[in-house]
Amino acid sequence: MPRIAYFGPRGTFTEQAAAAFDAHAELVPLPTIPLAVAAVRAGEADLACVPVENSVEGAVSATMDTLAGDAPVVAVAERVLPVRFSVLVRPGATFADVQTVASHPHALAQVQQWLGKHMANVTQLASTSTAAAAVGVLAGEFDAAVTAPVAAAHYPLAELATEVADESDAVTRFLVLSRPGALPEPTGADRTSVFVVVSHRPGELAAMLTELAMRGINVSRIESRPLRNRFGEYRFYLDFDGHIAEQRVGDALAALHRRSQRVRFLGSYPKADGVASTVTDGTGDTDYRESAAWLAALRRGEDA
Repeated sequence: MPRIAYFGPRGTFTEQAAAAFDAHAELVPLPTIPLAVAAVRAGEADLACVPVENSVEGAVSATMDTLAGDAPVVAVAERVLPVRFSVLVRPGATFADVQTVASHPHALAQVQQWLGKHMANVTQLASTSTAAAAVGVLAGEFDAAVTAPVAAAHYPLAELATEVADESDAVTRFLVLSRPGALPEPTGADRTSVFVVVSHRPGELAAMLTELAMRGINVSRIESRPLRNRFGEYRFYLDFDGHIAEQRVGDALAALHRRSQRVRFLGSYPKADGVASTVTDGTGDTDYRESAAWLAALRRGEDA
């Protein structure tokens, strides 16, 4: 039974994502994203489940920065969950009793329209997670918490509202991380994640993307984060279709390694949506094998 550390406490969307990955796993809540990933790096957990991006608020910077630091970890799976919130209060409380409402900043940002309509004069406060806000309500620190629905099963609080969301189709993507080792087998519907530090010269970002484009690789996400010790320079996080076991992806990664200051491989894993990657003419594994055989014959002096 694997031990999965996750961004807690109990009652977060991350707990739901971890359980969706393995319903039989031992789930271990930790108070921050860095601590959940550190548990894997230290061998205290087999896996870690952390949020990486939200369709409304974008990338989760704490996850991106944690992936870049210390010993490498790699993603072995992703999960995507629809985001609908519950508003929890102490039993017996009504809308009129709520003077403060708390949640993680990403959660508060996703319910601003709802709060403006139903709690316009309420003070909004940030907490370290949605579930931490529920704990704060229990402790009397806040009057209400915007939480994942699963929190209602963990804490003796009442649901003041459910199915709360400004965007009806909002989702959050989560990564399941492990220490480097055997990678998931390619499925034909895979995603590869890396971060790259390019040379600080004109055109280097375009050149990096060209290495992928010329091999028919579709980039699905690109984000930048500043290098903390080099003001004005950035590391770029890339998600693109394909698996490192594919020749075109391996060839592209080798090219990025040759021309960049640093490349960290963050994993090749099945996409949550199961949509197969498109392989353009001339970029499939068979094409690479045939061209390699042709070149080898030329080098042997044969008529190819």
